[in-house]
Amino acid sequence: MNAGSAPRIAVLIPCFNEQASVGRVISDFRAALPNAHIYVYDNNSTDETVAAATAAHAIVRRENLQGKGNVTRRMFADVEADVYVMVDGDATYAAAVAPAMVRQLIQDKLDMVVGARIASAQDAYRPGHRTGNRLLSGAVAHFFGKQFSDVLSGYRVFSRRFVKSFPSLSGGFEIETELTVHALELRLPVAEVPTPYVGRVKGSSSKLSTWRDGWRIFQLIVVLYKNERPFRFFSWLSAILGIAALGLGTPLIITFIQTGLVPRMPTAILSTGLVMLSALSFITGLILDTVTRGRREIKRLAYLAIPPP
Repeated sequence: MNAGSAPRIAVLIPCFNEQASVGRVISDFRAALPNAHIYVYDNNSTDETVAAATAAHAIVRRENLQGKGNVTRRMFADVEADVYVMVDGDATYAAAVAPAMVRQLIQDKLDMVVGARIASAQDAYRPGHRTGNRLLSGAVAHFFGKQFSDVLSGYRVFSRRFVKSFPSLSGGFEIETELTVHALELRLPVAEVPTPYVGRVKGSSSKLSTWRDGWRIFQLIVVLYKNERPFRFFSWLSAILGIAALGLGTPLIITFIQTGLVPRMPTAILSTGLVMLSALSFITGLILDTVTRGRREIKRLAYLAIPPP
């Protein structure tokens, strides 16, 4: 972006069977951000989503690999802009907040602004989704740092630097968690702003399964914790194995000191094995911690290779 020139803004809308709402989302964001290019990425919809988006004069593209993470990876790779607004196509997020989010990103030179959802109606947030979001956001805050209260929000504004250096690996709804952890791990400048969250329009239904997708997101958090905090992860594993070995082996050691005999040989072998595994886990954590530091440095250099706005 040249000094003094208006930023190129792209609105990215991933869609799957959003015929009932995508036209409204496009018109709302066109009114809120009149200079933005609006892209709709259809993800194998079986209804008239593509026709509705085309009729609303959006730029329509397709991603055949199913899953929001796959769509996000494609959008980030294909679209060229200075500022990216990513929003779900279900008309649950307020487009009127977008200009303020974009303005904050540019003025404060941030890399990501997250719209933290505030339900404007009791039925906007299903109880299971609300509880799951609170638990998963708490887990991310505990493991990686508390900067966000809503890590699963699908309403985000990104800088070009963030988008073009983000190594997207997720395939499904866990993409929001990956985006959040990436920003926290690289200590990127970020912010969170409250945004109204309303119920879906008639004829639209949530694609998120509370239990299935919640479990996948939790698994991702554990994997990311192992990958990004390997020394802590394997130290805890080493401690658990060491305590188990101590609990099984202590009576055998006492008996051996008193009698010179080892009466339960299988238990002695098991205890010895647990001690070896405990030591191996600790050493693994030390080695992987060095590897992770190198990976983090590479990601940081990839981020810095993108010119600032």
